[in-house]
Amino acid sequence: MRSFIVALRTAMVLMIICGLAYPLATTGVAQVLFPKQAEGSLIGKNGKIQGSELLAQDFKDPEWFHPRPSAAKYDSKASAATNAAVASKEYTKTVEDNINQLKNENQGIGSKVPADLVTTSGSGFDPDLSPEAAKSQVPRISKETGISQDQLLALIKKHQKERQLGIFGEPRVNVLELNMDLQQLK
Repeated sequence: MRSFIVALRTAMVLMIICGLAYPLATTGVAQVLFPKQAEGSLIGKNGKIQGSELLAQDFKDPEWFHPRPSAAKYDSKASAATNAAVASKEYTKTVEDNINQLKNENQGIGSKVPADLVTTSGSGFDPDLSPEAAKSQVPRISKETGISQDQLLALIKKHQKERQLGIFGEPRVNVLELNMDLQQLK
């Protein structure tokens, strides 16, 4: 019986430390040192939250920059990759369908289709595109909005983020930020 009481006390102390004190301490430190990130890296405009710079949103209308396809259909409760093998028929058909849809939406895109516009990301919520993928959408958006292609290319360049520390990742453009500025141009 004595061993049981010692084990119970130890479990209670560890639950308080690991389940309450540690999470509260790390949350408090994060709120102080990284408040924007601790709140979800939210992007707002005129006091209204537009979204998070970390999660893709579905922009379907032709006058917007479109994000990467999402295996989770942009449902934040269902974050998932396709789990389909690259050599599988299912994956190949999905990519072919995405290529056909992209070519229908973006007349004149040619044979060089940016991979990030036809393949899903691991999480299904990648908020960024390669600059090439964003640029490939410029003719469609220019036609739909009347904004010159030069203005749209300048907008992409303005929002382009380079590799982190000069070596990690690839150049990228956040689609939500790009579309928020596009809305200002419209």
